[in-house]
Amino acid sequence: MPELPEVETVRTGLEPKLVGRRFEDVEILDSRLTRPTDPAEVAAELTGERVAAVGRRGKYLIVRFESCLVLLIHLRMTGTLTHSHNGAVAASHVRAVVRLDDGSDVTYRDVRRFGTWLVLSADELDSYLAARLGLEPLERGFSASELTERLARRRAPIKAALLDQRTLAGVGNIYADEALWRAQIDPRRAAGELDAGETRAVHRGIRRALEAGIARQGATLRDYRTSDGAAGAMQDEFKVYGRGGEPCSRCGTPIEKTRVGGRGTWFCPGCQR
Repeated sequence: MPELPEVETVRTGLEPKLVGRRFEDVEILDSRLTRPTDPAEVAAELTGERVAAVGRRGKYLIVRFESCLVLLIHLRMTGTLTHSHNGAVAASHVRAVVRLDDGSDVTYRDVRRFGTWLVLSADELDSYLAARLGLEPLERGFSASELTERLARRRAPIKAALLDQRTLAGVGNIYADEALWRAQIDPRRAAGELDAGETRAVHRGIRRALEAGIARQGATLRDYRTSDGAAGAMQDEFKVYGRGGEPCSRCGTPIEKTRVGGRGTWFCPGCQR
């Protein structure tokens, strides 16, 4: 699933291509994308709208229009958004196409069809997201003390707590493993049992893992692509994720794989306490 670094990479790629542009025509080819709303109704609402801003909250892309409508996009497991001129990028599994007033297209492709498009009014957006998302980990206001409050008395493993989007918005399986390696914390530790120093280490690890992912334009393991169709490079920098049996780059101990909260989890038993 695209996580915060991948979604942020898509956002920064699309922003200069979308802001100021009008949705000349919208074609939604898969009813699952907008259900329970009729895709023809969503397409009609979006047609003619002019983009004012492209934002992100957690794993959601937020397309704001001058009319105060908002298109909220969640890529889920395999969704991708690609910008091209004159239909230059042909792809299978196309679920929607937006034609812009400069002649270019934005194509939404989704192999597993779990992605969603939702149209809201601007005054509905904050309450919708607040009910689903917690702290934004790259905002300046995200502090170790705030993280401590969210983890206090949590009996769940720290890995599972970080995956809870109501705790942290945008952290998924890859970057949770990478963050905990940086923090030298065993992913199976109970979240509420971490002391202040350990929580600070997790806080630093989260930010550094996410910043590294953004700097490398995300990780391409299978379907993820940037908005211009390129692959990310973060997969070449993984410290533990997917590296079972390989030596830890910090201490040389072989990386192990286990399951935490039902998710495959990679960690170093030698230096993750």
